[in-house]
Amino acid sequence: MNAPGPALPPDEVFDWLDAEAATRSDSGLTRRPRQRGATPAPGEIDLAGDDYLGLARDKRVAGATAAASLKWGAGAAGTPLLGGALELHAELEHELARFVGAQAAAVFPSAYTANLAAVTALSGAESAIVSDKYVQPSLVDGCRLARGDVAAVAHLDTDAVAHALSTRRKPRALAVTESVFAVDGDAADLGTLVDTCRGHGAALLVDDAHGFGVLGDGGRGAVHDAGLSSAPDVVTTLSLGGALGVQGGAVVGPRRAIRQITDVARAYGYDAAPAPGTVSAALAALAALREEPERPGTAVDGAMSLAQGLRAAGLRTSLPAAAIVSLPAPSAPAAAAWADACAEHGVHVGRVCPPVAPDGVTRLRLTARAGLSESDVDAAVKVVSETAPRS
Repeated sequence: MNAPGPALPPDEVFDWLDAEAATRSDSGLTRRPRQRGATPAPGEIDLAGDDYLGLARDKRVAGATAAASLKWGAGAAGTPLLGGALELHAELEHELARFVGAQAAAVFPSAYTANLAAVTALSGAESAIVSDKYVQPSLVDGCRLARGDVAAVAHLDTDAVAHALSTRRKPRALAVTESVFAVDGDAADLGTLVDTCRGHGAALLVDDAHGFGVLGDGGRGAVHDAGLSSAPDVVTTLSLGGALGVQGGAVVGPRRAIRQITDVARAYGYDAAPAPGTVSAALAALAALREEPERPGTAVDGAMSLAQGLRAAGLRTSLPAAAIVSLPAPSAPAAAAWADACAEHGVHVGRVCPPVAPDGVTRLRLTARAGLSESDVDAAVKVVSETAPRS
């Protein structure tokens, strides 16, 4: 049994927090949100957010938020199972499922809670969970909460998935992956992965946060593009805060899987339902995507132009599978200085540090969006390349 710690006065109990903060600062791992204005400053180029389709400021979307708030109120006023369910939620669930070709959907206040709900409800103590070791933290946390046997296998290695499934000790199994990985923007081979799962009696859960609205026919996502939206053994999670430019998350898939999630997932039953304005904005953004199916392609083209320009300038970056471009930095402090230098020249970029960066390498993360002009791309490439650390 561990001995109790020393008695401390109240104002010293949290002294360890200061020590940890100092360690992070010395290592270049301090992260602070960048506050943006209501409208971009003249000449400013924002490559830091996930508003892939440029809908966050769209008047149709913002107007829907205001109108629904006035009609339904500022919040849902309860959890979905205790007075918070509105007609708007059912409408959005129906439209999301119809758009991607799934049987049913459930909406959540965030993509984070959607992932927690999906992993925990679709697995459990009698399940083996095989996860790509590079999946984002919400999926990692879901795996930890699920109480099953978890194996985190090598990134994008279907042979490793097959081995973990074939040697499992539990009767049920769930494989977990992202379609487009949030940090580097590389993509899973969903066709090969689902074949591997079916060969071992496993279900597949795909986080399509960075594929939905960007890839596939009219932005229906990577899962739809792989022909798996209506598959009986595939469940997909979505972010409404990416391509749709609003807030929230969703799970889409077979009706019985969605029923299980809404019946047993704590992340669904014990959190307030999404606010009416948010839900109405998501419906408006989805309608805009239907009306303008060319938007996703322009975001992908912009990312490819960014990557090709940066490579031509001598920087190391992989070609993006969707709209994310990743640039490894020689160190965490170098990445922080690089991002700050870009911002000083009017180009805002993301910075991904450990532990979010699963391989321990800090990098800049650039995201393209519909409407990014050729001159924007050229200006961004110039600034990012000229401010790059010289190692």
